[in-house]
Amino acid sequence: PFGPTHRFPDLGSAVTQERRSKGSQGPRDMGRGDSDDERPSKAASQGGNNSRRSGPVRFRTGFRNTIYDAMCQREWKETDGDDWDFYWADRDWIHEVFDSIHLDSWQRVNHFRNDRELCRKDLLVKNLKKQKRQLHKTDPQEAEKYDFWPTTYVLPGDYSLFAEEFKRNPQSTWIMKPIGRSQGKGIFIFTKLSQISKWKSDSRYSSKSEGSDAEAYVVQKYILNPFLVAGKKFDMRIYALVTSFSPLTVWLYRSGFCRFSSARYSSAPADLENAFMHLTNVAIQKKSDTYDSSHGGKWDIRHLKLYLMSRYGLEVTDQLFGDIEKLILRSLFSVQQVMIQDKHCFELYGYDVL
Repeated sequence: PFGPTHRFPDLGSAVTQERRSKGSQGPRDMGRGDSDDERPSKAASQGGNNSRRSGPVRFRTGFRNTIYDAMCQREWKETDGDDWDFYWADRDWIHEVFDSIHLDSWQRVNHFRNDRELCRKDLLVKNLKKQKRQLHKTDPQEAEKYDFWPTTYVLPGDYSLFAEEFKRNPQSTWIMKPIGRSQGKGIFIFTKLSQISKWKSDSRYSSKSEGSDAEAYVVQKYILNPFLVAGKKFDMRIYALVTSFSPLTVWLYRSGFCRFSSARYSSAPADLENAFMHLTNVAIQKKSDTYDSSHGGKWDIRHLKLYLMSRYGLEVTDQLFGDIEKLILRSLFSVQQVMIQDKHCFELYGYDVL
């Protein structure tokens, strides 16, 4: 189901050549110190052959969800021991255990150690902004293409900068999202600074609070004119599988899906608090009285492509999805130099594109 992303001579080759000409080094090396050839494997330390035993793939995971079902359907064999080939682990295991064990050459685990550099909202914005600043010095034309995210600040640290920007554009609409939560939790839209006064005065915001730090949020200019289908807002979930950051190797899932709101879209101020209209998260939409569980408010990407081709033509549709591929590549370029590369690791990133 996976196919490699297209190669873009004007993007990938140019950026790679630029980095080579600057003598830049690749992503950060493994924090455990040694390459795989230098580290003793479990098999080698036990005097055995460092080769995988024959038979079905052995997997380990603590999850009981779609991931688990997919591995079972492939007739892989589950194990609770250390004899796994493939481990779908949670991040706590990566942070607490990964550095203390030795892996055989064929073993694979589903996270890079600092994967949050891309998938946590505040770190993603930090890396994108940094990449854009660096490109302004070396390749201004490429820097201008880093325009695929709205004006963003991280609160509470950037509150003063955000307040100044807000006062310069008092009629603008903003959206706040906690950096470490998912499924639409904690998200709200506002048009006045007074609307976040409750959040600002909360004990989590004050650095003087005893025993707790401020809960960080990203605040972004809200996109008031999203592309609609049948009058409803949606976003696309597209999966990218990264098997290496040095060299960067990424595979794009051919399919994917769209997540639709259950209510017809309106940007009227009176409707901004309607989460069923503005947030496409399934965890929110399934609480709506008009939610249809038969399709879950989702549409296959293929159906979207057919819809777009029927209305705008093949050339425009191809350009759109080509631009999305470039968006994915540029986001990966922004973290390539900070990612801790390890040949045992891979990451399956889910991109939400509006």
